[in-house]
Amino acid sequence: MIELEGVPELIDPVMVAAFEGWNDAGDAASTAVAHLDREWKGEVFAALDAEDYYDFQVNRPTVWLDNGVRKITWPTTRLSVVRVGGDKPRDLVLVRGIEPSMRWRSFCNELLGFAHELGVEMVVVLGALLGDTPHTRPVPVSGVTSDPDLARTMDLEETRYEGPTGIVGILQEACTHAGVPAVSLWAAVPHYVSQPPNPKATLALLNRLEDLIGLRIPLGELPEDARAWQVGVDQLAAEDSEVAEYVQTLEEARDTAELPEASGEAIAREFERYLRRREPGSAPPPGGHATESGDATYLRDTSSGRTRPPKPGPGQPGGPAQPEGPGRPATGRPPAGGTGDRATDADGGPAGAPDDEPDSDGPDSGPADGDGTEGPHAQD
Repeated sequence: MIELEGVPELIDPVMVAAFEGWNDAGDAASTAVAHLDREWKGEVFAALDAEDYYDFQVNRPTVWLDNGVRKITWPTTRLSVVRVGGDKPRDLVLVRGIEPSMRWRSFCNELLGFAHELGVEMVVVLGALLGDTPHTRPVPVSGVTSDPDLARTMDLEETRYEGPTGIVGILQEACTHAGVPAVSLWAAVPHYVSQPPNPKATLALLNRLEDLIGLRIPLGELPEDARAWQVGVDQLAAEDSEVAEYVQTLEEARDTAELPEASGEAIAREFERYLRRREPGSAPPPGGHATESGDATYLRDTSSGRTRPPKPGPGQPGGPAQPEGPGRPATGRPPAGGTGDRATDADGGPAGAPDDEPDSDGPDSGPADGDGTEGPHAQD
């Protein structure tokens, strides 16, 4: 049994997870969870044993110097807890790591064990895929679930994908079979500019997560990073006539497909976010604060290799292609060395078509080349 002696009772906790690798085109998903951890000053309370899940010839450890002393950082998955302040405090359990190399079922069962012990009410897994989406349009973000009731009550798509999957799809199905409500949010990254970072896609994922869990997420410098990146990407695109022509083709296809959706609920949802970010007194204290979890020294459970903090003392408190599947060559792809994405509206306000509008084809696409370096072409 998992014992979390160093973690206090949580308030309406939601687990938010992202994994580097196949499910993380442009590093958009893992960067989003890293942003939450940084802005709300999360404290790590557990780390999965790297020996159990990772092939160190695929994900190699790194050596670094600490005041002249050589130390090793092993690839793993870590969990942290943050408490979001405000009128209605809420806790988030953040899971961030690398897609495991082996024993995926045990990996998911261990994460579900933590979710059970912490009383997690819902699991949200973030992912990013490569798709036929132009960088000049808002990033499509699709919300999918395997639970028909959850799909209906939260305005999500019920996944019908069939084909190869990554750890995002496996964890979502494990949650469903365990009776834990689970949602996957997928951002579509233009396939012709897959290299990280992609702050626009990260921003779109955070906006959709904000709508899903009803929390205002501090964006920090992310909007400005997205703007600066967009300027550079647009300049590169303007220098290549073939890329510019291809982008125009994608724009026309996207605009035609989304014209009927660029009104009604989509615009209302975007405008509500715009107003929410300007309501006086609606923001949590700057940066939020982390749930206390004892001091910085962590204990190790020798039976499982898990680390955990010591017990605190008294008184401590055009969307992309198909849903996730094998990589397919994108039609009309321009030569390598194309450009990137456009930033979303910096303050979350209306910017034409909303960032969080799902693509018409649903989530899931497959990896670009199957080596886990570019992320999937489709989502789960």
